[in-house]
Amino acid sequence: MRERRGPLLLLTQGDPAGIGPELTLKTWMQRLDLGVPPFAVLTDPAYLTRIARSFGWNVPIKIVTPAEAADAYNAALPVIPLQRRVRAEPGKPVAANAASVIESIEMAVQLVTAGEADGLVTNPISKHILYEAGFKHPGHTEFLAALSGPVNGKPAHPVMMLWSEDLAVVPVTVHIPLSAVAPSLTTELIVRTGRIVARELTLRFGLPHPRLAIAGLNPHAGENGAMGSEDDAVIAPAVAQLRDAGIQAFGPLPADTMFHARARSRYDAALAMYHDQALIPIKTLAFDDAVNITLGLPFVRTSPDHGTAFDIAGKGVARPDSLIAAMKLAARLTRHPGP
Repeated sequence: MRERRGPLLLLTQGDPAGIGPELTLKTWMQRLDLGVPPFAVLTDPAYLTRIARSFGWNVPIKIVTPAEAADAYNAALPVIPLQRRVRAEPGKPVAANAASVIESIEMAVQLVTAGEADGLVTNPISKHILYEAGFKHPGHTEFLAALSGPVNGKPAHPVMMLWSEDLAVVPVTVHIPLSAVAPSLTTELIVRTGRIVARELTLRFGLPHPRLAIAGLNPHAGENGAMGSEDDAVIAPAVAQLRDAGIQAFGPLPADTMFHARARSRYDAALAMYHDQALIPIKTLAFDDAVNITLGLPFVRTSPDHGTAFDIAGKGVARPDSLIAAMKLAARLTRHPGP
């Protein structure tokens, strides 16, 4: 096997009918001006060439192995080809393309865990399209965890973090209905999530003493039980356990006062109790350049913080800001050894 020269990130295909191919091309075209780290994309090179030509973009594409990608990067967009051909039309998702989406993810995990790349950046997928094709995992993150194997001898427990220069947030419960949040929230889940966040802020981000702000679930963090019992019965004991473990955690805090500038200066990451409690503030502060990071895996994985955007695919208007930010953050995180 040829030895790899220089750092390398892998970029998965994502849903080929979404904006992923367009963002991939735009990111490579801006690589020199914006300092985008070397990457190779796992996709059908013929399809990517067709998308580039549809926009009138002169993007040379070179089929490579991981060992050849870094050398090719400045002169051409390196592509590690899939076995499956992609026949897609922008904005028209079909279940027939699910196999290539899954192949791209599986190949990327295999290569990064074998040491043939430093980290993984994933283009957006459409879960409902994968479900139509028989996909059995709840989502992208859970699939990556299933493929990755154990971490420190235990099954991977993936934790979703949304990161920007101004704010990092972690939803303790993620893609579940609001009515299911309180029944799903346990002290054990909060503690496990907080431990993973603290560990990776230290190992990946280089923060020796990370500070975690823990949001309450109810208005006013329950107002001493007047507005719900979960804050006192479930969240406060979790904060105490995290502090007993030597982690600088504090809360539960009223969520409506956690995200102004002065409050954000007190912590390195905020743990929110449900999806929108975390994502509304970060998308307000950093809509175009927030990055989705999966903590708790044995490799670095980042993703742009947006979806497939089928409604604008093929129109040339999609902005690559979040994908570029995901690339830069992945390169930064791979400089640290991780778990």
